[in-house]
Amino acid sequence: MAVVTQLSDSELLTLMGGDDRAAFNEIYNRYWKLLYHSAWNVLKDKDSCMEVVQEVFVWLWEHRAGIRINSLTPYLKAAVKYKVTDVLRAYKARDAVFVNLDELDVVNLSFEDDPLEIKELKEIIVKMSSKLPAKARLIFELSRNEQLSNREIAEKLGIAEKTVENQMTIALKKLKISLGSLSAWLFFL
Repeated sequence: MAVVTQLSDSELLTLMGGDDRAAFNEIYNRYWKLLYHSAWNVLKDKDSCMEVVQEVFVWLWEHRAGIRINSLTPYLKAAVKYKVTDVLRAYKARDAVFVNLDELDVVNLSFEDDPLEIKELKEIIVKMSSKLPAKARLIFELSRNEQLSNREIAEKLGIAEKTVENQMTIALKKLKISLGSLSAWLFFL
């Protein structure tokens, strides 16, 4: 039998369909970096990209017996595209949770009449936003306190709209980390 590194993609797929792990490993070794970079071009997040690549290869292995692929590279790239789309949908859903934060005035919060849990949540948001770099904090506050759109913030600060989006993504990720187990309380705001 030929060394798997010398086999064509078609030959590797045939062997993989017969439960050959060495063939699967060779496919993985040939394509994981390409798929990772494809995901990175959109997501710009190491963990999300690794998860996308892993999901594609897990699916490929689990469905190895029934797969009929003519050309492996475009097939895998398309699979990554669909997984990236799923991740973006999930990001959008998670960001929707933070929409309620628009109504919070994180600078002038009043804690007197709030239940303890809400008070703690607001304090975490204030602390987190105060720890952001100056530019990210300003963007976060313009978005959340003044309810400006990303475009309006970009125009006001003279920066690219993509920069605003990136800064907001960073701020929201840090907020999510800060919230940890308290993130369930966001639904009650």
